[in-house]
Amino acid sequence: MQSLELIDGWPVTTAAAGVVTADGRRAARGPGDRPFALASVTKPLTAYAVLIGVEEGAVELDGPAGPEGSTVRHLLAHASGLAFEEDRVAAPPGTRRLYSNAGFEVLGAHLAEATGIPFPEYLRQAVLEPLGMTGTELAGSPAKDGTSTLDDLLRFAAELLAPRLLARETLDEATSVVFPGLDGVLPGFGHQRPNDWGLGFSLRDHKSPHWTGATSSPRTFGHFGQSGTFLWVDPDAGAACVALTDRLFGPWAAEAWPRFTDAVLSELRG
Repeated sequence: MQSLELIDGWPVTTAAAGVVTADGRRAARGPGDRPFALASVTKPLTAYAVLIGVEEGAVELDGPAGPEGSTVRHLLAHASGLAFEEDRVAAPPGTRRLYSNAGFEVLGAHLAEATGIPFPEYLRQAVLEPLGMTGTELAGSPAKDGTSTLDDLLRFAAELLAPRLLARETLDEATSVVFPGLDGVLPGFGHQRPNDWGLGFSLRDHKSPHWTGATSSPRTFGHFGQSGTFLWVDPDAGAACVALTDRLFGPWAAEAWPRFTDAVLSELRG
């Protein structure tokens, strides 16, 4: 895809990007097997493992987890009230969209306690190994310490387009608004009213500004990371896109990423 060549002009040392489609097409540019730090793109992988744990009966979406009154559902949707980096309650559960790394760390610990399997190992067994993601590791926080490759994340993106490890209904719920109407901050893009979120997935909806494109459908979901990475899935376009870089997110990305996404979508639509 010619649109992928736009990454050559990004102000980074190394970049890799790719697209997969619902009908099986795949295009990529840049190194496919080089590991990149994912930062918060780790969260969709963690969420997927937790949702598999829900389907297996190890944990329940509405089972208690985290602060008093909070559930697994609250933690996945950044609605538990936990602060960003601290295990500290900053709001009652279900009242604000407080983006929380601490919440995802509680999730990992909760699933590990329920299964008796350390969370990185559960993630490997439940998600990485079945999808052939041999270049992906979690060595630390389930919120932000994953590393992966373009080839691996394109495998995960294909799973998000046509799930095999989860029931379609589970993924549809995870990529729909959970606790609608909650306001909050979208990291890097300021206050959003509302700041709608799914179960571990950031939702495009009608947010502005945003890291996806002006032509991305409201149904687009995914995540971006402060390490300069993103993954989005646009169900209306029948496509998913991954980009990985070695430069931290900043104004360069807020400017380049939407333009890149619009170019990809334009080329896909012909």
